[in-house]
Parts: sequence; C-alpha cells; structure tokens
Amino acid sequence: MAFYEVYSHPALIRYKTSVCTKATLFLVVVFCLTYIPPLLVAYRSQGFWIKRSTYEEQPVVRFQYQTLLVALTSTKGDYVTWSTFPHFNNMQGTNLRIPTISVREEDQNEDGKLDRLIFRLKLPLKPEEQVYGVQLLLTFNYQLFRMSTVVMQTLAYIQHFSSVPGAQLYINGELRLQQRMPLPHRGLYNVYNVSVIDGSSPFASSYDLINIIGTYQDRNLTTVLSCPSPVWIVGRAARAPFELNADIRYPMEVISYHPGFWETIKFAWIQYVSVLLIFLWIFNRVQTFVFQNQVLPTVPIPLVKPHLS
Repeated sequence: MAFYEVYSHPALIRYKTSVCTKATLFLVVVFCLTYIPPLLVAYRSQGFWIKRSTYEEQPVVRFQYQTLLVALTSTKGDYVTWSTFPHFNNMQGTNLRIPTISVREEDQNEDGKLDRLIFRLKLPLKPEEQVYGVQLLLTFNYQLFRMSTVVMQTLAYIQHFSSVPGAQLYINGELRLQQRMPLPHRGLYNVYNVSVIDGSSPFASSYDLINIIGTYQDRNLTTVLSCPSPVWIVGRAARAPFELNADIRYPMEVISYHPGFWETIKFAWIQYVSVLLIFLWIFNRVQTFVFQNQVLPTVPIPLVKPHLS
C-alpha cells in the first residue's frame, strides 16, 4: 500500500538551562550581535537620521502693485525714473516720467491659484532721448501652506543694458524661490512678511537700489526672476514711448524643510528593520544548530499538547 502525506506541522522543543551557564552567555552574545550591528550598519551607511526633506507645492503669489523703474537715457548717466512711492517721486524733479501701465494676473489651469503676471509698461520720452538700459523692481506677496505656513514679501528684479538704444524690452521668465536654509515642518513662518521697499520713508537711501537689493539678498528666503533670454528690440520712433513687456510665471516649487520627530523616526526605523531582518535570519539558524546538536548542554523538553476527549 502506498502512503502519502496528508498533513504536517512543526514540533516545538524548549531548551532549558540555569542562569549561570554557557548557554545563557551564548544567548546574551547572540542577542547583542543580532540587534546592535544592524543599528551600526544603518547609521554608518549615511542618512540614518533624515535631516532634510523636500516636497512640491505651487505658491500663492499676488502682485502688490509696487514698482520702481529707472531707465538710462544716455551713456553719460542721464536717466528718467518713476515709482509707485510718492516720497520717491517727489525727490526726482525733472527726471520723473509717468508711464502707462497695465497689469493682469491669470489662473490658467483654474485651480484657484494664479499662474502668471502680464505686466505692460510704456514710458514716454522726449524726441532726443534714447533708452540704453532698464532697471525695474516689482514686489509680490508670497505664501506657502502645505507644511509650515510661509507668508512673506518678495521681489522680482529686472535689469538689462545695451550699447544700442532700444525701443522695447521683452521678459519671459519664472519667479523662482531660493532657499539658503530649510523651512520648519510646521507652524507660521512670517519673518520676512515686511515691505521690501519702505515706501513710507522720506529718505533717498530707502529707495537706493544697492540698499534694497543688498538688504533683500541677506535673507534666507527670497525669490529671483529667472529669465534666460531677455529680448532687446531696437528702432524706436522719435515720439514713440519705450515699452517694457514682462510675462512672469509662478511655477511649482520644490521646498526644502526640516522633518519632524515622527517622520525622522519612521525613516530611521525602515532602514534599521531592513538590516535587522537579515541578522535575525542568520542568528536564528545559528541558535537552531547550536541547540539541536547540543553544542552547549541544555535540557530539551518537547511540548506535548493534551488530547481532547
């Protein structure tokens, strides 16, 4: 008669010993070799404690309708200027020119967040004047919400110079976030929620471009206008205004931040356990060999389950 296996299960055998024996010392050594080396391996393999992480978010950006314009009208340093700050305009005398400006912000994908600023400026000039360079400051309100709540005032700086007088400057770029330090993972971050240009100041130093840009760049969190190819168009008619057209997009940003406690622990735990499983498998086989073959003397006791009547 042929036989075949209908069912199988492992038999449990307990190996007992007293406290002060070689088997007990062996278990202590195995325990240390099982749980401590994986921690050292994970730590020494770099990045056990995650100190910086990133996420993507499209910021909420709004143009503040604050502008400061300086146009170089000769190679000798003559200029004309205008701003939205009355104190600055009062100090300019005959250099002040009032431009025509149109502004429109668009939500192209209809997600409730503005995606682009369309800025158009026409600067009137005298027939004998030419424009050899332009400097323009635009201010924005910039907000982030996904992790920490960031509220700040930021700046876009447009600058272009040419040896040939121009009729128009066209800018098409992105307002990009620049970080020198990661953000906190939660809470309100409003350190830079102050005016980039102090429009209430009656002093000329408050509107000096060197002071404005220098103070702004000292911040840990700024925005910069990324425009790889500004277009300088020549051939302006005698009485035509100089035009400055800027299309500025608000792109998705990769934000760097300091992870919180639980995120750090989760990342470290995953690395530790992935190494620990290998050590558990190895030393489980070692213990099975040692005790089954009685390399260290112990008392094997089979576990016998009572039969149900």
